[in-house]
Amino acid sequence: MNENKRFRRNMHNKVVAGICSGLADYFNINVVLIRAVFAASFIFAGAGLGLYLILWIFVPKNNYLNY
Repeated sequence: MNENKRFRRNMHNKVVAGICSGLADYFNINVVLIRAVFAASFIFAGAGLGLYLILWIFVPKNNYLNY
């Protein structure tokens, strides 16, 4: 496992800002699962939108294919 792994927005597999695909890359899980969790939190709790916007502002982009 890569010890230097960092959470970055994935700009190559994005729908809006790359947050969900960056989380999926970081935790090595399917991006559809992360997107479903964010969509459910948008619809049912409303807190997901605020979290998404905060992550969009503060998480740096990763424009490289290999990381």
